[in-house]
Amino acid sequence: MLAPGKPDDEAVRLKKLHSLKLLDTAPEERFDRLTRLARRLFDVPIALVSLVDAHRQWFKSSVGLDVSETPREVSFCGHTILQDQILEISDAEQDERFRDNPLVTREPGIRFYAGYPLGLEDGSRLGTLCLIDTRPRVLDDEERDLLRDLARMAEQEMVAVQMASMDELTLLSNRRGFKLLAQHALSVCERLSRPATLLFFDLDDFKPINDRFGHAEGDSALKTFADVLRIAFRESDVIGRLGGDEFVALLTGSSHVETAAIVARVKEILDERNAMLQRGYAIRFSVGQIEYDARRHQSIDSLLADADAAMYAHKQAPRS
Repeated sequence: MLAPGKPDDEAVRLKKLHSLKLLDTAPEERFDRLTRLARRLFDVPIALVSLVDAHRQWFKSSVGLDVSETPREVSFCGHTILQDQILEISDAEQDERFRDNPLVTREPGIRFYAGYPLGLEDGSRLGTLCLIDTRPRVLDDEERDLLRDLARMAEQEMVAVQMASMDELTLLSNRRGFKLLAQHALSVCERLSRPATLLFFDLDDFKPINDRFGHAEGDSALKTFADVLRIAFRESDVIGRLGGDEFVALLTGSSHVETAAIVARVKEILDERNAMLQRGYAIRFSVGQIEYDARRHQSIDSLLADADAAMYAHKQAPRS
């Protein structure tokens, strides 16, 4: 058996894959519809939308296969993402790369495989739309074109998912995307008895920026603040823009000292940006900080509400 190699852009590819927030999510009709259609059109017992993670391939949609993932080292799809065209194996028992692969010698007993790499516009290949049969066969040219067309439909759905959970202006998670990620992070913290802290940011005097300098400049200020948050926070933190000039960040496993240091870093970087840009105004913020308490916060919504109240109190304090 020949284990699949790694693409040259593996680190970037994995970052793109994880940014989609598709791994380990519930089945969705948009993808299940495609695999059902593929199975019917090609008359195969198995059709998959597979995402190739660091050490596994995980199935966003699986028709005809009971498992949700397999190790990457035995995956056919791991080979497919190394190229930009269809990988077709007519008879795996006759192919030295796969003939002693456990997916061939045991269940599901793969003989035929055809997969097309699924990617984003930047060329990152994240997974495949693939067909599997337990008997040898060969695709004709028309069938290969059809597989490509179905794969492009799957790619369009992947982009749609990305946009549905991402704020187009700042490229941070939007409200929906943040809540999904944050709720998952809170569940992990509760299970592992680790602390979590929510920071709720609101830009001070943002409306005058729009009124005096125009909405394009207001958008630029929002993007600048988003960039500052990206730099200041850790990769493990969940950052999002809820809407307007409201931003949030969920820190997991952080002490009070670490949280205070990150907030100070946000201020420091923002001051540097204000001094460098000299746009006629300074971006400033108020922030509310709330520690997650599983007894009081039954959901991410209740935690957000408390953090919003804390932010408002901070914003009003200088005026009192």
